[in-house]
Amino acid sequence: MRAFPYDRNAACQYAATWAMHRNPAYYDFSRLGGDCTNFVSQCLFAGGGIMNGTPTFGWYYYDLQHRSPAWSGSRYLCSFLQANRGQGPVAQPVGLSELERGDVIFLAKDEIVYHSLFVSDAGGQTPLVTTHTFDAYCVPLSAYSIEGALFMHILHFQK
Repeated sequence: MRAFPYDRNAACQYAATWAMHRNPAYYDFSRLGGDCTNFVSQCLFAGGGIMNGTPTFGWYYYDLQHRSPAWSGSRYLCSFLQANRGQGPVAQPVGLSELERGDVIFLAKDEIVYHSLFVSDAGGQTPLVTTHTFDAYCVPLSAYSIEGALFMHILHFQK
């Protein structure tokens, strides 16, 4: 495997472009439990361009019928990012103060991950997040009622 840099600017630009709209190249999961992780995956892909096509446990989207659970399910993406040693994004858990633009926050209740947020700006006292389902662009993380959270720093992409 070879590491490739994660383009945080490209990921953030994608988030800004599609925060309040849906990219027609991807299915809108709003009626199937939420579009938040699908959107976060799109942002990550915009910044790295490498999917992991491993059946079931990879991270990929070709169309609605050909996608991995990690592409559109928050708990699965969280697990994938923590465990991935193959192609695609590689991440590590960090503290809130270590987040950077382009990172991901997973909200959890009773240790069950239920929502994904893209970090559009990590400066200041609270990160600004962008998400789908309840579409939001650069909203302070403090606007969310948070029982638990995992903060994932994207290190690089591998191919």
